[in-house]
Amino acid sequence: MARTKKEKREHPRIEHRLPVKIVANGYDFSTETQNVSCFGAYCRISKYVPPFTRVAVKLNLPIATGGAKKVCSFECKGVIVRTEDEAGGGFNIAVYFNRIQDPQRKIISKYVNQFIPQEPPSRLKVS
Repeated sequence: MARTKKEKREHPRIEHRLPVKIVANGYDFSTETQNVSCFGAYCRISKYVPPFTRVAVKLNLPIATGGAKKVCSFECKGVIVRTEDEAGGGFNIAVYFNRIQDPQRKIISKYVNQFIPQEPPSRLKVS
């Protein structure tokens, strides 16, 4: 039986590939997330961009509403907090969303939480 890894962070992240555009130092990168949370994303870009670089992020989330899916797109600001040289080429970057509106953060959180296994309610014994 496969075990599901329980996310322990207060604001969990999921490994999902979502389209994202990153603008940094005059370069536009169209890529996809490797993982995402309501506080940031991890993705691969083709050029080195150093940590602490401010970036603009455009994220596209497929949201299920009433049996249909719609794409919710929004922009926010972030900062690269980690840059890693990828052996296969390119660079993995961790982006922290430092300027994001609360409704946007809630949309990401709702999207992420739909993929997190929920613990069954505990059964209370009444004496």
